[in-house]
Amino acid sequence: MNDLLNSVRERAKELQKTIVLAEGEEPRIITAAAKINAEHIAKIVLLGDPAVIAAKCPGADLNGIKIVDIAKADTEAYATTLYELRKAKGMDMDSARKLVKDPLYFGVMMVKNGEADGMVAGSVNATGDVLRPALQIIKTAPGIKTVSSCFIMAMDKSSQYGENGILVFGDCAVNPDPNSEQLADIAVASASTAAAIGGISPRVALLSYSTKGSARGELVDKVTAALDIVKKNHPELQIDGELQADAALVPTVADLKAPGSTVAGKANVLIFPDLQAGNIGYKLVQRLAGVEAIGPICQGFNKPVNDLSRGCSSEDVVNVVAMTALQSAI
Repeated sequence: MNDLLNSVRERAKELQKTIVLAEGEEPRIITAAAKINAEHIAKIVLLGDPAVIAAKCPGADLNGIKIVDIAKADTEAYATTLYELRKAKGMDMDSARKLVKDPLYFGVMMVKNGEADGMVAGSVNATGDVLRPALQIIKTAPGIKTVSSCFIMAMDKSSQYGENGILVFGDCAVNPDPNSEQLADIAVASASTAAAIGGISPRVALLSYSTKGSARGELVDKVTAALDIVKKNHPELQIDGELQADAALVPTVADLKAPGSTVAGKANVLIFPDLQAGNIGYKLVQRLAGVEAIGPICQGFNKPVNDLSRGCSSEDVVNVVAMTALQSAI
């Protein structure tokens, strides 16, 4: 395990946040819950039938872990809350009562009501199914209208790029073609993730094929408009654009292409102009440079909900829980 993940787990221990694991009857989740509990990384709530959980992993020590059997829980208050939130969208009480019996909705309602600080799911559920209840119930953070994702690219500490070997790439998994407002939201959210999970002071570069007017066109205009939005709403944030990748990362190139910029040449958060660029970019760095790509990390929610890969290991679950705990402290 790399230094960043060790740091994430250690910082999570200090917070002692409560994280709900909605897929509590999945063996990888049960194994992870036992480890998280044993190492005091977070307080865990497992959703599921205690008998089924015990049968799936008979050797797991779950003492001290709260297990909630939704089938036996009183969900009427959750149903009422969900109905009130969604009635304008056509929700009726019968539908609300049915939905809150779904572990993904039940877990999000726990977060909404302050009974948990965040939720993690996705080991057996599709991304859309995990994020949908969060979008409907928790919604986005103040000032943010866009849920997005980022990857933390963990390099060797001696790397000349990023900060302490850390670069944050956003958005690489959620928004196919963000407009200027969405791109601005992605930049702000990625900066927040960089600080909370990466432990770094963000310097954000809005990437393009152009640097400071070297090319013109609608694609460049989208990026410069996003810069204006962020500067207006978050003047405290170190951000610049439009910047080509080399101008964002290499000091000598930055001196030539963007002299005087406080970000160019030393960016540690890279915001890609669309999903194609972001997804291709992170995978090229991951494979060609042998860099560990941690994520995707969901961001932009009012309270954190994170989506696991369905191919995740129990160790992956432990790490995502720890990251969710850090996000809940923002």
